[in-house]
Amino acid sequence: MKIIIAAGTGFLGKNLEKYFTEKENEVYILTRNPKRKNEIHWDAKTLGEWKNWVENSDVVINLTGKSVDCRYTEKNKQEIYSSRINSTKVLQQAVDQCINKPKVWLNASSATIYTHSETQLNTEENGIIGDDFSMNICKSWEKEFFTVKNENVRKVALRTSIVLGNNGGAFPKLKLITKLGLGGKQGRGKQNVSWIHIDDFCKAIQHIIDNENMSGVINVTAPNPLSNEEFMMKLRKEMKIPFGLNALVWQLEIASIFLKTETELLLKSRNVYPEKLIKTGFEFSYPNIENAFKNLI
Repeated sequence: MKIIIAAGTGFLGKNLEKYFTEKENEVYILTRNPKRKNEIHWDAKTLGEWKNWVENSDVVINLTGKSVDCRYTEKNKQEIYSSRINSTKVLQQAVDQCINKPKVWLNASSATIYTHSETQLNTEENGIIGDDFSMNICKSWEKEFFTVKNENVRKVALRTSIVLGNNGGAFPKLKLITKLGLGGKQGRGKQNVSWIHIDDFCKAIQHIIDNENMSGVINVTAPNPLSNEEFMMKLRKEMKIPFGLNALVWQLEIASIFLKTETELLLKSRNVYPEKLIKTGFEFSYPNIENAFKNLI
Protein backbone atom coordinates (compact mmCIF):
# COMPACT_ATOMS: atom_id res chain seq x y z
CA MET A 1 0.00 0.00 0.00
CA LYS A 2 0.97 3.60 -0.54
CA ILE A 3 0.30 5.47 2.71
CA ILE A 4 0.49 9.24 3.23
CA ILE A 5 0.82 10.48 6.83
CA ALA A 6 0.27 14.21 7.28
CA ALA A 7 2.23 15.61 10.23
CA GLY A 8 3.85 12.23 10.67
CA THR A 9 6.97 13.34 12.56
CA GLY A 10 5.35 13.34 16.02
CA PHE A 11 4.90 10.48 18.48
CA LEU A 12 1.95 8.79 16.72
CA GLY A 13 3.25 9.43 13.21
CA LYS A 14 6.69 7.97 13.91
CA ASN A 15 5.19 4.80 15.38
CA LEU A 16 2.74 4.41 12.50
CA GLU A 17 5.52 4.93 9.95
CA LYS A 18 7.64 2.23 11.62
CA TYR A 19 4.68 -0.15 11.89
CA PHE A 20 3.62 0.17 8.24
CA THR A 21 7.16 0.28 6.83
CA GLU A 22 7.99 -3.00 8.59
CA LYS A 23 4.97 -4.49 6.79
CA GLU A 24 6.56 -3.41 3.47
CA ASN A 25 4.21 -0.53 2.68
CA GLU A 26 5.38 2.68 1.00
CA VAL A 27 5.04 5.42 3.61
CA TYR A 28 5.39 9.13 2.81
CA ILE A 29 5.34 11.90 5.40
CA LEU A 30 3.94 15.40 4.85
CA THR A 31 5.91 17.77 7.09
CA ARG A 32 6.94 21.41 7.39
CA ASN A 33 10.62 20.39 7.71
CA PRO A 34 11.44 17.51 5.35
CA LYS A 35 14.78 15.86 6.10
CA ARG A 36 14.53 12.35 4.68
CA LYS A 37 13.82 10.92 1.23
CA ASN A 38 10.24 9.96 2.08
CA GLU A 39 9.37 13.36 3.59
CA ILE A 40 7.53 15.95 1.47
CA HIS A 41 7.16 19.62 2.32
CA TRP A 42 3.74 21.07 3.13
CA ASP A 43 2.57 23.96 5.28
CA ALA A 44 -0.75 22.31 6.24
CA LYS A 45 -2.83 25.14 4.78
CA THR A 46 -2.05 25.68 1.08
CA LEU A 47 -1.97 23.40 -1.95
CA GLY A 48 1.48 22.66 -3.34
CA GLU A 49 3.52 19.96 -5.06
CA TRP A 50 2.70 17.65 -2.14
CA LYS A 51 -0.77 17.10 -3.59
CA ASN A 52 0.78 14.97 -6.36
CA TRP A 53 1.75 12.39 -3.71
CA VAL A 54 -1.88 12.01 -2.65
CA GLU A 55 -2.70 10.88 -6.21
CA ASN A 56 -2.78 7.05 -6.43
CA SER A 57 -2.35 6.66 -2.66
CA ASP A 58 -4.27 3.91 -0.88
CA VAL A 59 -4.46 5.55 2.54
CA VAL A 60 -4.24 9.11 3.88
CA ILE A 61 -3.79 9.57 7.65
CA ASN A 62 -4.01 13.16 8.88
CA LEU A 63 -2.59 13.74 12.37
CA THR A 64 -2.14 17.52 12.04
CA GLY A 65 -2.96 19.83 14.92
CA LYS A 66 -1.17 22.07 17.41
CA SER A 67 -0.72 20.24 20.71
CA VAL A 68 -3.38 20.99 23.34
CA ASP A 69 -0.64 20.69 25.99
CA CYS A 70 -0.37 24.47 26.35
CA ARG A 71 -2.06 27.39 28.11
CA TYR A 72 -5.40 28.23 26.49
CA THR A 73 -4.51 31.82 25.60
CA GLU A 74 -6.52 33.39 22.78
CA LYS A 75 -3.51 33.00 20.46
CA ASN A 76 -3.04 29.32 21.32
CA LYS A 77 -6.77 28.61 21.08
CA GLN A 78 -6.82 30.11 17.59
CA GLU A 79 -3.81 28.02 16.54
CA ILE A 80 -5.32 24.82 17.99
CA TYR A 81 -8.47 25.50 15.95
CA SER A 82 -6.93 26.70 12.67
CA SER A 83 -4.22 24.00 12.50
CA ARG A 84 -6.92 21.31 12.57
CA ILE A 85 -9.46 22.97 10.28
CA ASN A 86 -6.99 24.29 7.68
CA SER A 87 -5.11 21.02 7.27
CA THR A 88 -8.35 19.07 6.87
CA LYS A 89 -9.67 21.63 4.38
CA VAL A 90 -6.54 21.65 2.19
CA LEU A 91 -6.29 17.84 2.20
CA GLN A 92 -9.90 17.79 0.96
CA GLN A 93 -8.90 20.13 -1.88
CA ALA A 94 -6.05 17.77 -2.79
CA VAL A 95 -8.34 14.72 -2.69
CA ASP A 96 -10.91 16.54 -4.86
CA GLN A 97 -8.23 17.13 -7.52
CA CYS A 98 -7.06 13.50 -7.60
CA ILE A 99 -8.00 11.39 -10.61
CA ASN A 100 -7.25 8.24 -8.58
CA LYS A 101 -8.34 9.17 -5.08
CA PRO A 102 -7.20 7.45 -1.87
CA LYS A 103 -9.39 4.52 -0.86
CA VAL A 104 -9.53 5.50 2.80
CA TRP A 105 -8.86 8.73 4.66
CA LEU A 106 -8.37 8.63 8.44
CA ASN A 107 -8.48 11.99 10.19
CA ALA A 108 -7.44 12.57 13.80
CA SER A 109 -10.09 13.58 16.30
CA SER A 110 -10.15 13.05 20.07
CA ALA A 111 -11.97 11.14 22.80
CA THR A 112 -12.14 14.58 24.48
CA ILE A 113 -15.23 15.22 22.32
CA TYR A 114 -17.28 13.44 25.00
CA THR A 115 -18.41 15.28 28.09
CA HIS A 116 -16.83 14.77 31.56
CA SER A 117 -18.29 11.48 32.74
CA GLU A 118 -17.52 9.35 35.79
CA THR A 119 -20.39 6.87 35.26
CA GLN A 120 -21.63 7.08 31.65
CA LEU A 121 -19.56 4.84 29.34
CA ASN A 122 -19.37 6.65 25.99
CA THR A 123 -19.67 4.53 22.85
CA GLU A 124 -19.82 5.95 19.32
CA GLU A 125 -23.58 5.36 19.39
CA ASN A 126 -24.60 6.70 22.81
CA GLY A 127 -21.69 9.02 23.71
CA ILE A 128 -22.70 12.38 25.18
CA ILE A 129 -20.96 15.27 23.42
CA GLY A 130 -20.70 18.44 25.45
CA ASP A 131 -20.08 22.14 24.91
CA ASP A 132 -16.78 23.75 25.90
CA PHE A 133 -13.61 24.86 24.10
CA SER A 134 -12.08 21.39 23.67
CA MET A 135 -15.32 19.64 22.72
CA ASN A 136 -16.27 22.41 20.29
CA ILE A 137 -12.86 22.13 18.61
CA CYS A 138 -13.49 18.41 18.05
CA LYS A 139 -17.02 19.05 16.75
CA SER A 140 -15.78 21.67 14.26
CA TRP A 141 -12.92 19.40 13.19
CA GLU A 142 -15.22 16.44 12.48
CA LYS A 143 -17.80 18.68 10.78
CA GLU A 144 -15.13 20.03 8.41
CA PHE A 145 -13.90 16.49 7.71
CA PHE A 146 -17.32 15.01 6.91
CA THR A 147 -18.72 18.01 4.99
CA VAL A 148 -17.58 16.68 1.60
CA LYS A 149 -18.39 13.12 0.58
CA ASN A 150 -16.21 11.75 -2.21
CA GLU A 151 -17.45 8.62 -3.91
CA ASN A 152 -15.19 5.64 -3.10
CA VAL A 153 -13.22 7.56 -0.41
CA ARG A 154 -14.05 5.99 2.95
CA LYS A 155 -13.70 8.52 5.76
CA VAL A 156 -12.96 7.72 9.41
CA ALA A 157 -12.56 10.18 12.30
CA LEU A 158 -10.29 8.70 14.99
CA ARG A 159 -11.59 9.60 18.46
CA THR A 160 -8.34 8.63 20.14
CA SER A 161 -7.72 8.51 23.90
CA ILE A 162 -4.34 8.96 25.64
CA VAL A 163 -1.81 6.78 23.80
CA LEU A 164 0.78 5.13 26.05
CA GLY A 165 4.29 4.59 24.70
CA ASN A 166 7.87 5.11 25.84
CA ASN A 167 9.03 7.27 22.94
CA GLY A 168 6.65 10.20 23.28
CA GLY A 169 3.24 11.41 24.42
CA ALA A 170 2.16 11.62 28.05
CA PHE A 171 3.63 8.38 29.42
CA PRO A 172 7.31 9.42 29.88
CA LYS A 173 6.09 12.43 31.94
CA LEU A 174 3.85 10.20 34.07
CA LYS A 175 6.77 7.86 34.75
CA LEU A 176 8.98 10.79 35.70
CA ILE A 177 6.56 12.31 38.23
CA THR A 178 5.98 8.84 39.71
CA LYS A 179 9.74 8.30 40.06
CA LEU A 180 9.97 11.65 41.86
CA GLY A 181 7.36 10.52 44.41
CA LEU A 182 4.61 12.72 42.98
CA GLY A 183 2.59 9.88 41.46
CA GLY A 184 -0.51 10.07 43.67
CA LYS A 185 -4.02 10.86 42.52
CA GLN A 186 -4.72 14.18 40.80
CA GLY A 187 -7.62 16.15 42.23
CA ARG A 188 -10.33 13.82 43.56
CA GLY A 189 -8.86 10.94 41.55
CA LYS A 190 -12.36 9.85 40.49
CA GLN A 191 -11.96 11.06 36.90
CA ASN A 192 -11.68 8.20 34.43
CA VAL A 193 -8.64 7.69 32.25
CA SER A 194 -9.25 6.24 28.79
CA TRP A 195 -5.99 4.99 27.29
CA ILE A 196 -4.53 2.72 24.61
CA HIS A 197 -1.08 1.09 24.23
CA ILE A 198 0.85 2.42 21.22
CA ASP A 199 1.06 -1.09 19.70
CA ASP A 200 -2.72 -1.47 19.87
CA PHE A 201 -3.14 2.02 18.40
CA CYS A 202 -1.09 1.01 15.33
CA LYS A 203 -2.91 -2.33 15.07
CA ALA A 204 -6.29 -0.56 15.32
CA ILE A 205 -5.36 1.75 12.43
CA GLN A 206 -4.46 -1.32 10.35
CA HIS A 207 -7.76 -2.98 11.36
CA ILE A 208 -9.79 0.09 10.29
CA ILE A 209 -7.95 0.26 6.94
CA ASP A 210 -8.56 -3.46 6.31
CA ASN A 211 -12.27 -3.41 7.25
CA GLU A 212 -14.14 -1.72 4.44
CA ASN A 213 -17.38 -1.57 6.44
CA MET A 214 -15.79 0.71 9.07
CA SER A 215 -16.47 4.40 8.52
CA GLY A 216 -17.62 7.51 10.36
CA VAL A 217 -16.44 8.11 13.93
CA ILE A 218 -14.48 5.38 15.74
CA ASN A 219 -13.31 5.33 19.37
CA VAL A 220 -9.64 4.30 19.38
CA THR A 221 -9.13 3.32 23.00
CA ALA A 222 -8.68 0.22 25.16
CA PRO A 223 -11.92 -1.35 26.47
CA ASN A 224 -11.11 -0.84 30.17
CA PRO A 225 -10.92 2.77 31.35
CA LEU A 226 -10.15 3.21 35.04
CA SER A 227 -10.09 5.99 37.62
CA ASN A 228 -7.10 8.31 37.86
CA GLU A 229 -6.50 7.05 41.42
CA GLU A 230 -6.34 3.40 40.24
CA PHE A 231 -4.26 4.33 37.20
CA MET A 232 -1.60 6.05 39.32
CA MET A 233 -1.68 3.32 41.99
CA LYS A 234 -1.07 0.59 39.39
CA LEU A 235 1.69 2.64 37.76
CA ARG A 236 3.43 3.03 41.16
CA LYS A 237 3.07 -0.69 41.80
CA GLU A 238 4.62 -1.66 38.45
CA MET A 239 7.44 0.86 38.92
CA LYS A 240 7.96 -0.40 42.52
CA ILE A 241 7.57 3.12 43.94
CA PRO A 242 6.07 2.73 47.44
CA PHE A 243 4.33 6.11 47.71
CA GLY A 244 3.02 9.01 45.64
CA LEU A 245 1.98 12.42 46.90
CA ASN A 246 -1.55 13.44 45.94
CA ALA A 247 -2.06 16.75 44.12
CA LEU A 248 -5.02 18.91 45.13
CA VAL A 249 -6.85 20.90 42.46
CA TRP A 250 -5.44 24.25 43.66
CA GLN A 251 -1.91 22.83 43.52
CA LEU A 252 -2.50 21.59 39.97
CA GLU A 253 -3.81 25.05 39.01
CA ILE A 254 -0.59 26.67 40.20
CA ALA A 255 1.64 23.97 38.68
CA SER A 256 -0.14 24.20 35.32
CA ILE A 257 0.79 27.89 35.05
CA PHE A 258 4.49 27.10 35.48
CA LEU A 259 4.28 24.03 33.20
CA LYS A 260 2.39 26.07 30.57
CA THR A 261 -0.49 23.61 30.35
CA GLU A 262 -4.13 23.27 31.47
CA THR A 263 -5.54 21.24 34.38
CA GLU A 264 -8.30 19.94 32.09
CA LEU A 265 -5.79 17.49 30.63
CA LEU A 266 -5.53 15.81 34.05
CA LEU A 267 -8.92 16.43 35.63
CA LYS A 268 -11.40 15.74 32.83
CA SER A 269 -13.04 12.31 33.11
CA ARG A 270 -12.76 10.48 29.79
CA ASN A 271 -14.88 7.35 30.01
CA VAL A 272 -14.82 5.89 26.50
CA TYR A 273 -15.51 2.42 25.06
CA PRO A 274 -14.37 1.15 21.60
CA GLU A 275 -17.66 -0.46 20.57
CA LYS A 276 -17.02 -0.42 16.81
CA LEU A 277 -13.55 -1.97 17.14
CA ILE A 278 -14.88 -4.71 19.43
CA LYS A 279 -17.90 -5.47 17.21
CA THR A 280 -15.69 -5.85 14.12
CA GLY A 281 -13.49 -8.40 15.87
CA PHE A 282 -10.47 -6.32 16.86
CA GLU A 283 -8.38 -8.07 19.51
CA PHE A 284 -6.35 -5.92 21.89
CA SER A 285 -2.86 -7.07 22.82
CA TYR A 286 -3.14 -4.91 25.96
CA PRO A 287 -6.81 -4.73 27.05
CA ASN A 288 -5.95 -4.01 30.69
CA ILE A 289 -3.67 -1.36 32.17
CA GLU A 290 -1.66 -3.99 34.08
CA ASN A 291 -0.64 -5.69 30.78
CA ALA A 292 0.25 -2.34 29.26
CA PHE A 293 2.37 -1.17 32.21
CA LYS A 294 4.13 -4.54 32.41
CA ASN A 295 5.12 -4.23 28.77
CA LEU A 296 6.15 -0.56 28.88
CA ILE A 297 8.12 -0.53 32.15
